[in-house]
Amino acid sequence: MAGFRPAFGLGGAHRQTLAAALLPAPRPPLARERFELPDGDFVDLDWHRDARGPAVLVLHGLEGDSRSAYARRLLAALARCGRRAGVLHARGRSGEPNRLARSYTAGDTDDLACVLARLQQRDGRAPDVVGYSLGANRLLKHLGEAAGRAGIRRAVAVSPPFDLGRAADRLDRGLSRLYQWHLLRSLRAGYRVKLAQHPQALPLGADDLDALKTFRSFDDRVTAPLHGYAGVEDYYGRCSCRPFLKDIAVPTLIVHALDDPFLYADAIPTPAELAPAVRLELAAHGGHVGFLQGLSWPAQDWLARRIAAFLDASD
Repeated sequence: MAGFRPAFGLGGAHRQTLAAALLPAPRPPLARERFELPDGDFVDLDWHRDARGPAVLVLHGLEGDSRSAYARRLLAALARCGRRAGVLHARGRSGEPNRLARSYTAGDTDDLACVLARLQQRDGRAPDVVGYSLGANRLLKHLGEAAGRAGIRRAVAVSPPFDLGRAADRLDRGLSRLYQWHLLRSLRAGYRVKLAQHPQALPLGADDLDALKTFRSFDDRVTAPLHGYAGVEDYYGRCSCRPFLKDIAVPTLIVHALDDPFLYADAIPTPAELAPAVRLELAAHGGHVGFLQGLSWPAQDWLARRIAAFLDASD
């Protein structure tokens, strides 16, 4: 990938991944907007309160939200470029439990499509959208499903898990199990909140929850049955974004690293799998949602600058 060189001392996949999550990031002021959904639930969108300009939606990763460091860096960077960006939370991730028993998945696109349609109607133009990790998977799946009717002007996907099964396998190997442990702890905690709200509607009791030590087991026993999938393989097969890439019609940039500790490199799509509208930029090093070129903000923020440059390009 032209232009990206890891910061000295941050050449490894895990160093990039952890530094991007733990280094200080700006804290832009936020203003919340709620969108009621057709099924009686809701999603919340946290806008940069002081920014003005064309809208950019940001889709967070698994268990992320508007407080995630990558989201805060991007909101601040886009504000400097004359863009008003906001983080669209998946159901239940805005700090307030959603109303229904269901949660969110890697393949949810209906909520995104609903918000996009309302923003386009209100603003008179389609917004740009940036997705990170699981949010990148949702974005790419939506783009492929909708083709030319996506309701998006330009799109950027960062570190998408192109194949959810291969991602689950990678996260159960070596040091990547630390990320799996951290994220599963958050998922189990969220599920316990759900149990208190909807004890009769959930597929698993609290006594069995701690036995789920891998993403594959959690998705098989919780995510899949809760959201209408026959099992984990059905869920992964229907929600992985890789098969949808050939149908994307919107100008789309994918930024990914070969050393991403969340995904095996053999899951990265070949050029033949990409629609002409899709540009895949691969870095040898960059980790998962990393791509840091410095140890202080904004010097570290190569990724946000690359995103802003792509969104500012003419169609």
